[in-house]
Amino acid sequence: MSLLKQKIIDKIRAEGPISFETFMSMALYDPESGYYTRESTEIGRAGDFYTSPHLHRIFGIMIGRQIEEMWGIIGKPDRFSIVEMGAGMGYLAKDMLDYISTKELFGHIDYTIIELNPVIRDRQKSLLKDYAGKMSWVSGPGDIGTITGCFLSNELLDALPVHLVTMGDMLTEIFVSIGDKQGDDQDNQFIEVQVPCDNNIKSYLKEFSIDLPAGYKTEINLKIRNWLEDISGKLEKGFVLTIDYGYSSAEYYSEERSTGTLLCYHKHQLNEDPYQHIGEQDITAHVNFSAVKKWGEALGLRTDGYCPQGTYLVALGIDEAITQLFGDSPDPFPTPKSVPLFGDPFQMAQIKGLIFPQGMGASHQVMVQSKGIDAARLRGFTLRNHAERL
Repeated sequence: MSLLKQKIIDKIRAEGPISFETFMSMALYDPESGYYTRESTEIGRAGDFYTSPHLHRIFGIMIGRQIEEMWGIIGKPDRFSIVEMGAGMGYLAKDMLDYISTKELFGHIDYTIIELNPVIRDRQKSLLKDYAGKMSWVSGPGDIGTITGCFLSNELLDALPVHLVTMGDMLTEIFVSIGDKQGDDQDNQFIEVQVPCDNNIKSYLKEFSIDLPAGYKTEINLKIRNWLEDISGKLEKGFVLTIDYGYSSAEYYSEERSTGTLLCYHKHQLNEDPYQHIGEQDITAHVNFSAVKKWGEALGLRTDGYCPQGTYLVALGIDEAITQLFGDSPDPFPTPKSVPLFGDPFQMAQIKGLIFPQGMGASHQVMVQSKGIDAARLRGFTLRNHAERL
């Protein structure tokens, strides 16, 4: 039995059943053995899953273009801070900075990565050593002052711990307990038990007009509100750029998703059992972007745009970047040999994976919120903007 599994069992024995949110928090973020905090965590080809920056460096180039546009919208201030949360191995930061380093903006930025894992932090520092003068690392938003700039995240919110609820004769929340047969194998097995929902969950369902039918099981992410409170308080002027897989509230809690969206990733294999490989697999749930919008607006963050990643990248001008990369003109973004990419970096199939619905083009959504500026018309949302549907 792993130390983390024993730690969770000991907690349940001492305190009684724990919420799934608590279980997921320990499985992912336990300081010693959590999935995102352990020394051996790998993301990418050698790990359990990969994200858009692993497909092709053009993704980072496009986000760099977006940052450049944001800087111009707010009047090209002398200092523009980029704060990335959940930066993985640092590929997105590297590809963005490779692009920005060729632009006027480069002389005005500072780049902060929020990273809890010291081992991953060291890997990021190694990858980003060419930009050491621009970089800093902190453990949380509380470690930075107020900024003018952009809070950036790619596949962060899906890893925030969630509550699980189910509708039977009444709405109940799923807690995690252990088998009660002493000396039997069941004593070390996690089981789910149902308890009455608290007022926070009931308020969430009421706030988003969610009416769950009998037999429905789903997730509720209340941690997003805490995250928004943290970053909105630090953003004096600028943007929040969020990229993740998710839906509007109406889509999320539709009849077709009666079993929820909770998924686990272990060595690039998908499963639906969060009670195995504890501390060694990722656990995720889709994002309710309606909550991101509504809670953000209550904190002073205006929603400027929301649409699928593929549409966003096309509107932002990925064709222009492709021409620069693959056309007759010299490549202004040479690929450093130190940056591993899947296969040949010049294969169009990798880029199609970022854009096409069969890849991440439809599953992943892009949202931009802003604070302290007039309404911004961002190029990435000129083809489609679904913010009003949230």
